[in-house]
Order: sequence, then structure tokens, then C-alpha cells
Amino acid sequence: MSILLVCYDGDPPSLNMKNRFFSKYEWEDIGSDGVNTYASCDEMVMMTIDRMHVFAENIDQEAKNFGIKVDEIVFLSRHSSASNKPALTVHAIGNYRDNQMGGMCGTLVKATPHTMTATLRSIKELNNNSEYSVSFEVTHHGPFVNVPTMYMEIGSDRNRWTDIRAADTLVDAFLRRNSENYMVAVGIGGGHYAPRFSEMAFTYKVDFGHMIPTYQLKGATDDEIIRMISSAVRESSADVIYIHHNSIGEPEEKRIEDLVDSLGFERISSRNVDRI
Repeated sequence: MSILLVCYDGDPPSLNMKNRFFSKYEWEDIGSDGVNTYASCDEMVMMTIDRMHVFAENIDQEAKNFGIKVDEIVFLSRHSSASNKPALTVHAIGNYRDNQMGGMCGTLVKATPHTMTATLRSIKELNNNSEYSVSFEVTHHGPFVNVPTMYMEIGSDRNRWTDIRAADTLVDAFLRRNSENYMVAVGIGGGHYAPRFSEMAFTYKVDFGHMIPTYQLKGATDDEIIRMISSAVRESSADVIYIHHNSIGEPEEKRIEDLVDSLGFERISSRNVDRI
């Protein structure tokens, strides 16, 4: 499998992660397409771009035009939040509604459930700095691409973005991730940092793809929720759906369950998933 790693050279954590990748193996410079530069190492290709990741629309096509086979994309990026919370995160991409931060309105990008969840577990295992939380983020922002994609991020302020140890942790976690694949779930409910889905991934044999947080459900019609769930399942190639019940509350919880059941998707709970 060919994995395209994307570095924006104006983003400190992105550049630090690129440098950590380069420090661990021998990479071959394979040239430039006049805008982006490329280097390869076994099944990995490092693509260095000159614009913010979230607006790098159809970057997979640029790589393909250069002759790179792309099976999955991993964006190396910073994470920003108003809380400035130190965080190491991974997430799928796309937009349930508008596209203020790149991508296409109401359109999800194919997720990488196995790679993303295995990487998250590996980050949790290797992180030795208790300041950093380790979690999924729910699906949000662009760019739009046509192959399975994930983000790997260091947050959430300038002091953390330049932390070489954090960059090293993420790179080692990605390289050492377990290759065993579990059933794929779409997560529904919860907040932006998906604490329940992260906990499930750390404890149970389930890999998560797209996640629909509670704030996306609020005020949505049945048709809108059906569209979001159907798209999340399709673009995750998901087997099942896991609902974070406590985060939704009645009567909304019952409405979500009924809509999931009407679509014919299987719902799971921690009681019917094996522990790792």
C-alpha cells in the first residue's frame, strides 16, 4: 500500500514531523512538479506543499499526475483550539454542512479507519508526556480528495507546535502501529474530541471511521441526519454504528436509534465487542 504523507512547509509541527520521518530512514528525492516536492521511502511518499493543508483540494490528483500511486493520505498538521489544550489527535475529514475550512459542502472524504485507529492506540501507548491528551477528533474540515485520508496533529498553541518530542511521538506511533484490523464503526454523538469513541478504541476491538458529534445533530431534520449517517457509513466502509447515548439524551436518542434502524445498519454497544 502506498501512503502519501503531506507536509505544509509553513506549518511548524508539519515540518517537524517531516524531519522526524527523514531522520529515521533513508529517503530518496524524486523531484518536483513545479509546485510540490516529493521524496520516497519504501511504501511512503513525502509530498511537501506550499499552502495550508485544509485548502489543498484534490492534492491526490496532483500526486497522481506526478506519477505517484496514492492508496491513503496522512496530513501532518498542527491543531488549533481556543483552550490551547495540549493534544495529540487524529481524525477523518470532510464536511457535514458548510465548507468554511476547505473541502466540499455536505461531503465527506473516505476515511482510513484501520490506519487512523491503530495510530491513535500507538500514540496513547508511546505518549510519555502527561500534559498531552490523546484522542480522536470528530470529522471536520477539508481538503477534498478522492482517496482515504486522515489527519495527524499536534495542538494546540505555538509552544506545542514546535515541540520536537511531540512530533517524534506521532511519527513513531504511525510507524509502529499495529496492523491488525478490527470491525469498523461510525460514531454518533459526543463532543469534538470524541472521548467515548477514543475510550472504545483504546479498550475494545473496534476501529472508528467518521464520527458525527452531537452538535451536528442539533436542529437537523430526519432527512439531514439520514444523509449524514448514510454518508459516514459509506465513506468509512463501516460494519456497524456506535451511539454515545449519554451525550444525546431523550427524546433525541430514540430518534437517532430509529433512524439508524430504518437504514438497516447494525448498532453495537461495549457489551457485544471483545476487549483488546
